[in-house]
Amino acid sequence: MRPLRAGLIGLGAMGRHHARVLAKLDGVQFAGVADPAGDPHRVAQGAQVTRDVGELLELGLDYAVVACPTALHESVGLTLARAGVSALIEKPLADSVAGANRLAEAFEAGGVLGAVGHIERFNPALQSLRARLEAGELGEVFQIVTRRQGPFPHRITDVGVVKDLATHDIDLTSWITGQEYVSVSARTASRSGRPYEDMVAVVGQLSDSSMVSHLVNWLSPFKERSTVVTGERGCFVADTLTADLTFYANGAQSMQWESLSAFRGVSEGDMIRYALEKREPLVVEHERFRDALLGLSSDIVTLAQGVRTVEVSEAVLASAGQGRTISLKSADLKGALV
Repeated sequence: MRPLRAGLIGLGAMGRHHARVLAKLDGVQFAGVADPAGDPHRVAQGAQVTRDVGELLELGLDYAVVACPTALHESVGLTLARAGVSALIEKPLADSVAGANRLAEAFEAGGVLGAVGHIERFNPALQSLRARLEAGELGEVFQIVTRRQGPFPHRITDVGVVKDLATHDIDLTSWITGQEYVSVSARTASRSGRPYEDMVAVVGQLSDSSMVSHLVNWLSPFKERSTVVTGERGCFVADTLTADLTFYANGAQSMQWESLSAFRGVSEGDMIRYALEKREPLVVEHERFRDALLGLSSDIVTLAQGVRTVEVSEAVLASAGQGRTISLKSADLKGALV
């Protein structure tokens, strides 16, 4: 079987990582890159560099990775769909719900495969966490809390922290729990002088009634990526910077102190940090998309899931702007986002 011919749109901070992976991916020939700036930093890994998507398509592609600015995802994606070229589109899928829907519809109409690059799904800690939740190791899930904060990345110019960072947490929360968001309430702030928000606090509810909390900012001098899931048997803590997963079990010892036993809480139990195979998430993401193109069973982030994440992110912004809780039911959401 001949290798799949892959192209890349964008050689920015994320695009250069995609180029590195594509150049070494088994079963794939890295055919070319499109970037109007060319390749001044020499990160194209020897692939042919073109100035636009049209020139790139002339190289004869089976699929392309879209890593250009979010505002360009829709126009680039629609061009690929019309050309019958499958695409892995970096998150978020588009900069608006309408744009995300147009992309999903175009790929479906063209009969070509589309997926979204929500890389956190392929983090070893979250992969293990999801499997353990599915196996019922935590019992009923009560609450999911994420914290994603650090210094401002100067590569981001066209969206705020909600669509750049919080979309990670929105997607991974639905994915690890298998639940949909039903409502969100949020507050945002812009303290750096940029036109977009650089801080957001979100409280939400999922379809199984579990609670969600997301704290995201570009204003912290330290970097943190944490997902904490609390349930009836204890608590899982995933650190996606180190790809570590730790379980804190509820204590099994009976309470002997009568005055404390009146409070029906839990006590400290065993702590387990799991030994996980730690492969680079971006490599795994590319392997899964390649396998899906080959017709193999593969877990990818579908365009429909990407649309839903954009819907929730816009509901977060609408909640902050309107000062109220936003329902994620279709009719309510449509009215809130007008």
